[in-house]
Amino acid sequence: MAKRDIWVRTFTLFAVESGLVISAVLLSLYWRLHSEFGTTFGEVVSSSWGIVKVLIITFVCQFIFYLFGLYDISTARSRRDLFASIVQAVAVAWIVLGLIFLLIPQTQMLFGYSDRAGEPTYVENAPITAMVMTLFFMICWRVVIHWLLSHPALSERILIVGTGASAVELAREVLSRRDLGYRVVGFVSEDKAEVGRSLFNPSVVGVVEQLNEIVERERVDRVVVALSDRRGHLPVDQLLQLRLQGSAVIEEGTSLYERVTGRISVEMLRPSWIIFSGGSKRSRIWLSVRRGLNVLFAVIGLVLSFPLWILTALAIKLESPGPVFYRQERVGKNGRIFTIIKFRSMRQDAEKSGPVWAAKEDDRTTRVGRFIRKVRIDELPQFINILKGEMAFVGPRPERPFFVEQLNDLIPFYSQRHLVEPGVTGWAQVRYDYGASVEDALQKLQYDLYYIKNASLLFDLWIMLESIKIILFGRGR
Repeated sequence: MAKRDIWVRTFTLFAVESGLVISAVLLSLYWRLHSEFGTTFGEVVSSSWGIVKVLIITFVCQFIFYLFGLYDISTARSRRDLFASIVQAVAVAWIVLGLIFLLIPQTQMLFGYSDRAGEPTYVENAPITAMVMTLFFMICWRVVIHWLLSHPALSERILIVGTGASAVELAREVLSRRDLGYRVVGFVSEDKAEVGRSLFNPSVVGVVEQLNEIVERERVDRVVVALSDRRGHLPVDQLLQLRLQGSAVIEEGTSLYERVTGRISVEMLRPSWIIFSGGSKRSRIWLSVRRGLNVLFAVIGLVLSFPLWILTALAIKLESPGPVFYRQERVGKNGRIFTIIKFRSMRQDAEKSGPVWAAKEDDRTTRVGRFIRKVRIDELPQFINILKGEMAFVGPRPERPFFVEQLNDLIPFYSQRHLVEPGVTGWAQVRYDYGASVEDALQKLQYDLYYIKNASLLFDLWIMLESIKIILFGRGR
């Protein structure tokens, strides 16, 4: 499944479920109005209802569904968890609509109509009926689509060439996401002694010399090469024959791993893959548009958040002595050093013993600091860094030179994250929990590399929406 297919699936889910919500609302109104007043379906849509009203309710429901992660197809979840999220999302959506009806009485006519005398009339029980119908439609639709995508008979059958750690890790990730439509039929080894050995559920089904025979026997759709060392081990003749025959698609393990997980595995990565993978050239128009949008939104952000700046500055000053702003050197694009600006969230003497990793529950953080970090208010001054061209809204988070020097020595390809401007938020921040160690830095690097390779304006927008969702739910640091 290519990256484009992920967007297609997400849009399809959104479009179909928009139709389900609209259908539920219209049917609930038709059922009530037709039984009591003999109203036709056309009258419900045009005169007594109006499509604009339906779209308002649909927007509220869809936004709540998004907040509950129902359109995040890159996250593995069990069927039970999925259904629980649907029930919770539908309930919250209609609670929100109920509060809107209560606080703004005029909106009750979203579930109303104008009678023959032109008087507005609220249709009782229509919201409850619509909620039940929405829940029923959503569960039925998701059951069907989940079954179709995960059914073995409809899945794309994958054969993995290799039996090393990278091959097993790839199989583990694929098997954890059966709803993506993949099924691992087995592994192929160079050693005949390994045939029949189980590797994380699928077993070794043959050796590389039998590759063509195995593809035909197991009805393989995709051959994935996940060899730790290809020099002298790559079955070139067999793969070439498969390619010429068109028997199966041949793909690198790193590419499949990237699509399934939304990150690039550093352990599987080789310099040649980065060089020849493509997708990294950015046109001047793309860069200019991106820069223009960053400046525009930074200016708007500064204007709208200015009252919050004053309140935050007063709170920081009242709680602890020291400056309101915190300035620190960070590594930016192409390794340039710049000074990042944040609202101070720690004690003034927080690093009197030298640089240390920031922790999620850091005892150096003040009470005001804990709050402003939770809701990301401490990041607001970085609008200034964006206006200066040192940062963007989306990109890898900038790290301190002290830690960058350490991580460059410990983690392969770590310096590649400096190919783009650092960001206020990023793909790693919305996909990975708070990190404060070398191991966490490695995990985040994999997401950063994925972002750098697949950066686009649409991807940036998606990350910003995900960041808003994280702030609303209070997740992350």
